[in-house]
Amino acid sequence: MKQGKNKILPKKGMKKILIRGTNWIGDAVMTLPAVASIRATYPQAHLAMLVKPWVADIYKIFSDLDEVIIYEKKFDHPAGVFGLARTLKDRKFDAAILLQNAIEAAIIALAARIPVRAGYDSDARGLLLSHSVRRTGAIKKVHQIDYYLEMVKSLGCVSVDREMRLETKINFSEAREILKKYIPDAPENIIGIAPGATYGPAKKWFPDRFAAVAESLSKKHSARVMIMGGKADDATAREVQRFAEMEFINLCGKTSLREAIELISQCRVFISNDSGLMHVAGALNVPTVAVFGSTNPRTTAPAGRKSVIVRHEVPCSPCLKKECPLDFRCMELISVNDVLQAAERLCEEKKD
Repeated sequence: MKQGKNKILPKKGMKKILIRGTNWIGDAVMTLPAVASIRATYPQAHLAMLVKPWVADIYKIFSDLDEVIIYEKKFDHPAGVFGLARTLKDRKFDAAILLQNAIEAAIIALAARIPVRAGYDSDARGLLLSHSVRRTGAIKKVHQIDYYLEMVKSLGCVSVDREMRLETKINFSEAREILKKYIPDAPENIIGIAPGATYGPAKKWFPDRFAAVAESLSKKHSARVMIMGGKADDATAREVQRFAEMEFINLCGKTSLREAIELISQCRVFISNDSGLMHVAGALNVPTVAVFGSTNPRTTAPAGRKSVIVRHEVPCSPCLKKECPLDFRCMELISVNDVLQAAERLCEEKKD
């Protein structure tokens, strides 16, 4: 996709580059090809990623960065923002490439006196950037992987493969040890489910239906069921368990992100709403069933060759709302059998 004529990043003098990462797990996964493109363009540069702590493990595990700088909670106020900028100024970065769309990212880069500041002209920040890429209506409609890739390509970075193949970064033996830490009697088959969603209830399929699908798969494949998610998903996990006759392993809020990634890598199949962990599973090439209602799979479908979308077309979807103002028909129409059949097809496929 052509973005028009943009100011290209310099090829020389780029010894230290700061990248401002995105704030959510799924978005972080979808920026990885763009980060790979920056690395391929500047193989000798010191690349540092500035990110919030809860997504740091994505970049630590799956990218070739030299450093991850944590955007600590103490910086989450106006005075803190300028304190962070002073810290970054002392590092003398040659450039800042802003994957995050917010104006705050540009303010920090400018206050840190970083001479080259590049990114989309989103959030009225175009004048703060030295290298601004126009965020057109067309670019907003592409998949988020391509959204970030097109930005860095417009800045002159080289093309890279958008398929991530993150499973190659996982050590199977270490992952199995982490699995045994949480499930000492772990069988060969593990079913993972992620019934929560950070954005809002409109993205969440029903707990009783998650329970029914998970129980059916568990019985057929002699598998244990892990419920994955953050602390905020614990209440939803308990609801799923309430509808189940067998015991599931509720790991919501109990694991680090790194551990969650390792655990997902061990799943026979992973069933999820549109969520950060869905993107992790898809990019790991774990067989993934993604349940979509209010959001748009065209822009946020999971990556990977083993991902299947379950969705019913309704006139009001995608609405991108946190809560459904109508009758929640986009999720009501998705039956237990719809999701179960998709999961069974993936379970029956031979592993690559």
